[in-house]
Amino acid sequence: MGPTSRNPSYDGNIGLSVNTSRDGDYRHLHTSRDRIQATALMVDTRCSRLSASEPQIDFCTLGMFIIDEIEFEAPAPPVKDIIGGAGAYAALGARLVAGKEYSNSVGWIVDCGSDFPEAIKETLLTWDTHCIFREDPNRLSTRGWNGYGPNEKRYFKYLTPKLRLDQNSLTRSLLMSNTFHMVCSPLRCCELVQGILERRADVLRRLDFKSSRTIARPIFVWEPVPDRCCEEELQNLYKAIRYVDVVSPNENELARFFGKTTWEKRNGEDREMAEAIVRMGIGPSGDGTLVIRAGKDGCYTFSRHGVLHLPAFKFVDVVDPTGAGNTFLGALSQGLMSHGRTPFNIIHEMLGGSKAWQDIQTKWGDEGKLPAALICAIVAASFAIEQIGMPKISLPADGLEYWNGSHYTDRLLLYKEQFMDMYDTVSER
Repeated sequence: MGPTSRNPSYDGNIGLSVNTSRDGDYRHLHTSRDRIQATALMVDTRCSRLSASEPQIDFCTLGMFIIDEIEFEAPAPPVKDIIGGAGAYAALGARLVAGKEYSNSVGWIVDCGSDFPEAIKETLLTWDTHCIFREDPNRLSTRGWNGYGPNEKRYFKYLTPKLRLDQNSLTRSLLMSNTFHMVCSPLRCCELVQGILERRADVLRRLDFKSSRTIARPIFVWEPVPDRCCEEELQNLYKAIRYVDVVSPNENELARFFGKTTWEKRNGEDREMAEAIVRMGIGPSGDGTLVIRAGKDGCYTFSRHGVLHLPAFKFVDVVDPTGAGNTFLGALSQGLMSHGRTPFNIIHEMLGGSKAWQDIQTKWGDEGKLPAALICAIVAASFAIEQIGMPKISLPADGLEYWNGSHYTDRLLLYKEQFMDMYDTVSER
């Protein structure tokens, strides 16, 4: 299948007008709630928002929204108009952790071309997130083709030109998010972080912002794009990790940076790869985190605090693993802002009697915020793999929120069984 023809002049940020003195001056811009209004600015010292009337954004992804077409091996028929892309799956993960109470703290951008299906928009609106729909009738929506061959080998190509997001794509509310998720090459990661921080500083200067408390630096979660995980990019990887708080390749992507094809924690040479990254220093202070996503084996987390292995959620059948990693990282980002909220309260209550959990909290510090966020992420990823595309949300008469008929917090409770089964082998060295 070849790419759909299109005017090449539309291969950039089209119809984008970012005004840092107010939030979003787009002619064709809509959110899943009312359009954001420019208002007088006041300081909220609890968070990074600049006005009490603006939504507080805890999470923003710079991943793209892609409409997928999936072609399976015969005799399975192909499927079309499937919600996809790293941005969509990351937003799903953040939305699962946020719950309906904090759904509007999940920020992201969906570029809608002239061919954008109304049914997809209606589905996204049911999530009730802070989703910016940027409409441009002069271009086609970003579409991708996914093909599955023998042994579930996956192939991907764009059917229409992609439209990437950067710091200049963000409205002011999105720009002031507490966390950012990025999926990109190492050097682009550096550019995005620097660009976001510079634009945030520029906003504060323009507003002559004065406060007894400074606006905290946001948390940056970086997912290296797979095709740039190679030996030639290793030095750029070492450069990029100083810009972010969390770097998260999967096990094969990590291996390729070091000229290998697979990574295994029990292999001493492989473990040295991870420890080398930690020694180089992750984040501005060097105390950030490497999270290695390992599919059915869960995740392995390395930092100067130690090493932690948490298993994958086992109580679901895998239909399509596409997007699980993006979902995991969106949930991890939102989880890092969820201290004192329902998911964290459930985790600490259900594991409070576990000696292993108490030891993990002590070793990792900060009241176990990172390990709890990792559990949130593991459970969220389970919702991405049960079907092709996105799980279906429903709000029955009991007032609870269900995805594929399951409540997110119920799965958190189920995870206790797995944690307790393996706590003796949880690595906390």
